[in-house]
Amino acid sequence: MAETEDFMGQEPHPVDDDLFKEPMKKRRRSDRDQRFRAFPSVEQSALKEYEKLESRTRRVLSNTYQKLIQSVFLDDSIPNGVKYLINRLLTLIEKPSLDPIYIGLFGSTGAGKSSLINAIIQQAMFLPVSGESICTSCIVQVSSGCCEQYEAKIHLLSDQEWKEELKNLTKLLHRTEDLGGEDLDAWDRDDAVEEAIWKLQMLYGNGAEKKNYEELLRVKPRGKIPTSRIITLKAEEAGELSVKLDPYIRTKRRVWDGEAAATHIWPLIKHVEVTLPKSELIPEGVVLVDIPGTGDFNSKRDEMWKKTIDKCSVIWVISDIERVSGGRAHEDLLSESVKACQRGFCRDIALVVTKTDKLHLPEYLRERKVGNQAIQNQREAVLERNEMIKVQRNRILKEKLKRKLPADSKALEASDLVYTVSAQEYWQQALLTEEETEIPKLREYIRKRLLDKKRRMVTKYVTEAFGLLLLTDSFSYTDNLPNEYLHMSGLRGFVEEKIQLLEKAIDQCFAPITQPLQEGVRNARTSYRRILGTCLVRSRGNQGFHQTLKAVCLKNGVYASRTLARIDLNEAITQPIYDQIDPVFGGIFRAGTPTSSALMPHIDAFKHSLQEKMMEIGIRNGWKHDSCKKNFLIQEISAILGGLEGYILRKKRKIYESLTTSVQNDLKPCYEAQITGKKACERMKDVIRRGVDRQVAEGMFERAQDRMQHQFQQLKNGITEKVKGSIATMLTLASSQGDGLYKELADVKSEYKEMEKLHKGLREVAENAALRQGMQDFLLRMSPSKAGPPKT
Repeated sequence: MAETEDFMGQEPHPVDDDLFKEPMKKRRRSDRDQRFRAFPSVEQSALKEYEKLESRTRRVLSNTYQKLIQSVFLDDSIPNGVKYLINRLLTLIEKPSLDPIYIGLFGSTGAGKSSLINAIIQQAMFLPVSGESICTSCIVQVSSGCCEQYEAKIHLLSDQEWKEELKNLTKLLHRTEDLGGEDLDAWDRDDAVEEAIWKLQMLYGNGAEKKNYEELLRVKPRGKIPTSRIITLKAEEAGELSVKLDPYIRTKRRVWDGEAAATHIWPLIKHVEVTLPKSELIPEGVVLVDIPGTGDFNSKRDEMWKKTIDKCSVIWVISDIERVSGGRAHEDLLSESVKACQRGFCRDIALVVTKTDKLHLPEYLRERKVGNQAIQNQREAVLERNEMIKVQRNRILKEKLKRKLPADSKALEASDLVYTVSAQEYWQQALLTEEETEIPKLREYIRKRLLDKKRRMVTKYVTEAFGLLLLTDSFSYTDNLPNEYLHMSGLRGFVEEKIQLLEKAIDQCFAPITQPLQEGVRNARTSYRRILGTCLVRSRGNQGFHQTLKAVCLKNGVYASRTLARIDLNEAITQPIYDQIDPVFGGIFRAGTPTSSALMPHIDAFKHSLQEKMMEIGIRNGWKHDSCKKNFLIQEISAILGGLEGYILRKKRKIYESLTTSVQNDLKPCYEAQITGKKACERMKDVIRRGVDRQVAEGMFERAQDRMQHQFQQLKNGITEKVKGSIATMLTLASSQGDGLYKELADVKSEYKEMEKLHKGLREVAENAALRQGMQDFLLRMSPSKAGPPKT
């Protein structure tokens, strides 16, 4: 997801040719209606009303923009206030209707992610699923749009990005003459080496693994690589696109001469975007993301893996029924998802258990507790087992989240933390009904999430637009301006005082992190040797581990592959610190009632205090055109401070990762040590152990603590500087001194009246939506059950 500006509305943009550009064209009504096909009639009605409000608001803003441009077009000098207003209007006009909702399906190969997406979009075998072939570890995004065809865009690594990986792959495969026989055996059986050989052979052909970096640069790749580094596939039917897409995201371990040319460029694929035309099941604005469970050896792909996880507002941890009850892979996925809540945009985590139609009835009956109601058939056993898994895993997941997240976290408020689904039964319905497969339940969750986001977005959009229109009509009035300036001066003093109080509140908010940080550092100092030993020692000795460890060092302590569990030495030895700070860290960035430990409520309280003061000054002193200026300032305060939330969410990732980043930087010298010759693996381990010991003795964990606290201080400084600069600019423009807001402009009374009606219409739309939903719920309660017996 492309990052938006760090801060909205902080100061007027420079006035240049862009000021007079045409706003983007609005969407045709027929296209807009197609967006709602995925929703039932009640939700469709609500969405259409919100869409109509938004569309009419954009039209009013566009008309106002055109009038203002025409009124100043021939002027030699445009007042700063008019520049500010014109730029704010253009920003609102071109604001996207809705930022996409990213739902990450996070799981290991074979967990059933692709099968689940196929069932949700109701396209059997659309995305290739794991079988004899192995699916790519790249990220696959699936969304719907207003296009007429099925489309896939395959994004490749840039030439420079591939050269970086090629250099690392050849380093990994470099064999020295003085390796002993034992080390050679380990080299040959190493998973990291097998993967490196496979990638080189896939792209350059057999024997590529024997060439060095310079030689491979001169070898022509087997597949055709477009200069744009993007391959676009289109088809009229889903099955046709699936056939075209298959060779790019599904490959075999062995290199066959008869393979399609598309298969040969698999190592270059960074990520894939698939767009469906006007889906009746997945609404436009929702992106389903198939996320591999371990990251990637390539630095750019691995960074994209992390960023993709972090930008997801919802994460579904996918685990099949046979792996959900244990195993390191499942626990690693859950841990990474919880970290996404801490450092990213994730607000909702759920466990989706797949392949829940699988059950060996005799074994289940033998292990079943005596005294329960008798099981008549396979279907009853599956339903009972699935319900038990829901109860058990819901309790376990909630306990895990409670240890890591604040008690009032939104992730803990979810009514459903566990889903038991079966993509196979969704298609066959041999044992379960469609509803019992819980695929429709996931679709319903997606729709409600989008509807709620649309409601909040339109409410904010219309309110902000109304604030701008309120002021525009008062521009041509200049009576009693000196008196108004005095009132504005008093407001400036009040703002300065409140900003100082905000700084103190932020300090109090960040203060509770100090003690758990210190305790975590003490724990890390006493446990790092044990943790490091666990990472470096294998039960089968060094066999198959030598080159994996070399790969870890090549990537500064991190190694990710499609076949092995992710290894991150930096994260492992800092985990004791994270264990201590996680609940407090999550509490700082949570939303909720104002407390000393939550940041956003303090900013909200600051906003409300300013707005109340503006109301008080306006009423007490009788501002000329009081309601216009007062409401403009109030709405601009909301817009300015509202932009802070996105800025804070982006900065918190850097704060959270500062511990591991600091440790990784300190350990780079020991990662970069060149170890060759006999017993290289043991010597490499020894270099890492001694390097970590030395850095710990020199205060490595304490430096990491200082770095995190410094990042918190930078966040506080950034917040206060942005607030000071933006509000000062706004107040200056609202005053009468110099070339402020005032100038005789075009008459926009009709636009103002129309905007006033739209603003009042917000409540009516919300009431209508609530009434329709209540009627639907009543009819559903009164209607008889329509579920019939499944086929046997």
